[in-house]
Amino acid sequence: MSIDLKAKPFCLNDEQIHWVRDTLASMTEDERIGQLFLPIAYSADENYLRYEMLRYHVGGVLFKTSPSREVRGALQFMQDNSRIPLLCAANLEFGSTGFLEDGTLFGQQLGIGATGDPTHAYRMGYVSCREAAAAGCRFAFAPVSDLDLNWRNPIINVRSYGKDPDKVLAFCKAYKRGADENNVAVSVKHFPGDGVDEVDQHLLVSVNTMPIDEWEETYGKVYRGMIEDGAMSFMVGHIDHPAWRHRLNPDLPEGTVPATLSRELMTGLLRDHLGFNGLIITDATPMVGFNCSMKRADAVPASIAAGADMFLFNKSLPEDFEYMKDGIRRGLLTWERVDEAVTRILAMKAALGLHEKRMPDEGDMACIGCTQHHAWAREMADEAVTLVKDTEGSLPLSPKKTKRLLLEVLGGCPSEARIAAYMKDKLTAEGFEVTLYQPEDFATYQFGVRPFTDAYDAVLYLGNIENASNKTTNRINWNTFWGHGNNVPWFVHEVPTVFCSLANPYHLIDVPMIRTYINCYSNNAETLDALVEKLMGRDSFRGVSPTDPFCGKDYLRY
Repeated sequence: MSIDLKAKPFCLNDEQIHWVRDTLASMTEDERIGQLFLPIAYSADENYLRYEMLRYHVGGVLFKTSPSREVRGALQFMQDNSRIPLLCAANLEFGSTGFLEDGTLFGQQLGIGATGDPTHAYRMGYVSCREAAAAGCRFAFAPVSDLDLNWRNPIINVRSYGKDPDKVLAFCKAYKRGADENNVAVSVKHFPGDGVDEVDQHLLVSVNTMPIDEWEETYGKVYRGMIEDGAMSFMVGHIDHPAWRHRLNPDLPEGTVPATLSRELMTGLLRDHLGFNGLIITDATPMVGFNCSMKRADAVPASIAAGADMFLFNKSLPEDFEYMKDGIRRGLLTWERVDEAVTRILAMKAALGLHEKRMPDEGDMACIGCTQHHAWAREMADEAVTLVKDTEGSLPLSPKKTKRLLLEVLGGCPSEARIAAYMKDKLTAEGFEVTLYQPEDFATYQFGVRPFTDAYDAVLYLGNIENASNKTTNRINWNTFWGHGNNVPWFVHEVPTVFCSLANPYHLIDVPMIRTYINCYSNNAETLDALVEKLMGRDSFRGVSPTDPFCGKDYLRY
């Protein structure tokens, strides 16, 4: 085993290296196996943490989103009762709200791409990681370094900074700088690159079909830049890259193999070709993209054998723990490879200083959801909101011209009620008479044109179809019957109609008849406030689309 712990990204000193080596030498076989696992914790109950998590000597943990005090207390208990410090991880792509219920939702990455200003990416990294670190998290599953190249992709979308690799790299590095200032390690994801095809790796193996030369100039450029910048971890997706696999091993059979089970992609491409010396972690292994390639009893040890250092989440932690042990007994995984992986895990912990101080001071939590962080989120939103087109001149809105406003929030996502109530209140305060569309009203509608135009002067749509795993699309589904009802936009030539997307920036594909279209990228309060200012004409639209909102179809421009 040869790992240069003094080199990037760990850059350990002699004292830290001694701690890594002495700790590894002192560990039992079960402790070494346990370090490979980073499960998700679903409860803060101490008995659950002690007997369902800590008994397996896990190397780290991710908590489901919970109140910050609850999370901090649970992590304090786990750190106090673990012989080896734990890596607490969290999804910190768009703020700390992927970890802390009371944290700051800063905004989506594509919105930052629309600002064109890496300062906002730095602030997002700083805010996300400062708040998470205050509760005990030191490992960010961010930034997303994927390129948004396919408008049909249901999972990347607003999670990407855009399609330009140079800009994506600049924003990822800026995010990392904010994380570094709060002593939080980033995990660049999702290697070898999502956003090319139109499927979700939660449901099947995704495939990056880029030719190698093109990959080198896009994803490869981003990865090399992040490695040079000292990113401590890469998250490998259940994503195949057949061209690279067969370039590195021409004897491989045809068929898809996720990178999380490919020695060619993890060890050959990421480790050897790109020169990454840090920690490799899999994406969540309950995903179908991981499990559909071989029996899980084989896949669990095979993933580590192929080059992963940490194994993310479990279908069953006790079962996966036994699969890993049995894989060693069957010769699928060697102790040498285990020790190499554990060395990198311990090296990250030492680089973060967890061997000296496992938890932050309780007073650090005052930053969570603070005024400064929300002010920065507002500045980003002001610069992100993008007017894609207004070919009929429907803006600005005015209660003097279109007083009776039908407000329609689309998507059925959990945030819908919050957004509908918030926007109804804001628009009412502007002087509009706002009617909130309710699907159950459909049965009572009169289907003629005149009843509609007698009731409403304008329609404002808020598309709130959020990114979510396990969805094959994030397109608009209408609550209508043969065009009847007031949900589907049959009325664009009857009253002014405006569409504002709070999430997916590609909804024009489904509403080409609407001539005034705005992309907001996020649905936090700061974005909604900025949207109202721009709708009313008190503020200008400054965002520039970082992807093609017209989906490559010129007719959508008009």
